Amino acid sequence: MRRTLRALMATGLLAASAVVAVALGGTAAADTVICEQYGSTVIQNRYVVQNNKWGTTAQQCINVTSNGFEITTQNGSNPTNGAPTAYPSIFLGCHYTNCSPGTNLPIQVSQISSATSSINYRYVSNAIYNASYDIWLDPSPKRDGVNQMEIMIWLNRQGSIQPIGSPVGNANIDGRNWEVWRGNNGGNNVISYVAPSAISSANLNLLAFINDTRNRGAITNSWYLTSIQAGFEPWQGGAGLAVTNFSAAVNGGGNNNPPPVTTPPPSGPAACAVKYTANSWNNGFTADVQITNTGSSTINGWTLAYSLPSGQQVTNSWNATVTQSGSSVTARNVGHNGTIAPGGTASFGYQGTLNGAYANPTSFTLNGTACR
Repeated sequence: MRRTLRALMATGLLAASAVVAVALGGTAAADTVICEQYGSTVIQNRYVVQNNKWGTTAQQCINVTSNGFEITTQNGSNPTNGAPTAYPSIFLGCHYTNCSPGTNLPIQVSQISSATSSINYRYVSNAIYNASYDIWLDPSPKRDGVNQMEIMIWLNRQGSIQPIGSPVGNANIDGRNWEVWRGNNGGNNVISYVAPSAISSANLNLLAFINDTRNRGAITNSWYLTSIQAGFEPWQGGAGLAVTNFSAAVNGGGNNNPPPVTTPPPSGPAACAVKYTANSWNNGFTADVQITNTGSSTINGWTLAYSLPSGQQVTNSWNATVTQSGSSVTARNVGHNGTIAPGGTASFGYQGTLNGAYANPTSFTLNGTACR
């Protein structure tokens, strides 16, 4: 599991001349060296800086300043087709019961009026890493453990590493174009926004990324923003990487609700074909569904109905409103994909839990007419 629970009694290998934070939540009055696996300290009486070495037993140390931190020792080395060694980072909000002083997080997405952050990075060569900004969300106001949704903003990528899952398109956010990836790491869902080239400083509109994730069906406005974090995920090397400046603010009192979507009622019989592509693991699965209009008339508004095999339960969806009662599933179009011209297609997807062996559904009806 990524970013596992902090070991409260971990011992650190610490430089004798350093001022050392060995108690979680300590305050940095001067430069502070942290080598403890999950050690952390507070800066500016507002942000928490954490070593967060969760993916290796090798030593990692960070030097915490009044404005950020630098990785001073990074002896870990993990294969690039697996998980990184750590996520040393600075955060606002709550991470595994460690909450930044005076934070107003968790806060419900619908109540956020603005969420912004400014950050400066210093990069190094001859290392494999990403510079990642994490936004964590959960259906409940969670202050401990793993959240269900992780948004990752990759501001720099060095080496043969890639985000969780697979690419699903592009998005223009904050005046920049981002490659969008989507997947699940076995513990939580992940949507990653990858910059095409390295960004060393940025003023980020975090609410725009949250809204894009919501519009993809991954969260709803009833979910909670629990923390925002900036740092590095090193795979190999990384000494000298630094966050030289960081600030973040989340303001409430808003009404961050999307405009209502008007979906036209389904019209006419449908001649259709359905392609159902699934990816399953021991206790979950994702499915991508493509509907093709094989008839001669345009479909204006669609409802796809089918039954899921025993042990499968839909948990969240995108590009359709998917509901389940027992084994019966109904998927209705959203505003942008309700019209399917002859020969055209509409697609949606969802994630679910799995109990037992996986199997695909075997029959589908569109607007009451059987598909092939």
